[in-house]
Amino acid sequence: MHDLTQRASIKLLIVDDHAVVRAGFSSVLGTQVGLEVVGSVRSGEEALAFLQGSLVDVLLLDLHMPAMSGIETLLALKKRPRPPQIIILSSFEPDEEICRAVEAGADGYLRKDSSCSEIVEAVYAVHSGSRYLPEWVVARISERKLRSTLTPRELEILELVSKGLTNKEIGRAIQVSHFTVRNHVRHIIAKLEVGDRTEAATVAIQQGMLMAYDPVRSMCRDIVLSGGVGKNRFVPGGRRASAHVRSVLPMQ
Repeated sequence: MHDLTQRASIKLLIVDDHAVVRAGFSSVLGTQVGLEVVGSVRSGEEALAFLQGSLVDVLLLDLHMPAMSGIETLLALKKRPRPPQIIILSSFEPDEEICRAVEAGADGYLRKDSSCSEIVEAVYAVHSGSRYLPEWVVARISERKLRSTLTPRELEILELVSKGLTNKEIGRAIQVSHFTVRNHVRHIIAKLEVGDRTEAATVAIQQGMLMAYDPVRSMCRDIVLSGGVGKNRFVPGGRRASAHVRSVLPMQ
């Protein structure tokens, strides 16, 4: 193992609007060999000002702050010539904002009640060029990327497939021929790399792919089957957390 005392310390900045959180992270990290807390500020604006005159290697950033939000701060930091590695902090999960932050460039994520060992592990992971993320975040981002490959029409049809409608029933519901529906279903199956429509619907339900679909355009099966769906008549459809397991991933 390398002797940490012979390395330059990793310089840390803690950004959180709650003083108790800043104090807690400062206390945990300030006692670790090889780590140096060079600052602790309460807002994104203060963080950007601090970086004007100080070098920071890893920045721990609260996701939910008043005024300048964590994501807004993250985006501003990423525009700097030499931005620090950024670990998002949050008390809420699963939280779609966490996924948005990672997609915007965050290098890691920690719950605010993470253990000392987790916090230190996360800092060293992102400083070395890896990402430090829970498995549920990795899975959710993968799902979001997969979902983004489907067109709005394909999502609409997949929603109805997941409710058990046949091609003819879907065709009546969205006012296209069942041949057109069949072609869309074939494209969905190909894009999701599954074997059939049942597996496509199962994957969609298990991975939460349909949560991003606009429920206002989701039509109920019983209305479709009764022939009660007329032109331009839509009814709202009806409308999930995971273990917090860490995953250290190499940067892409």
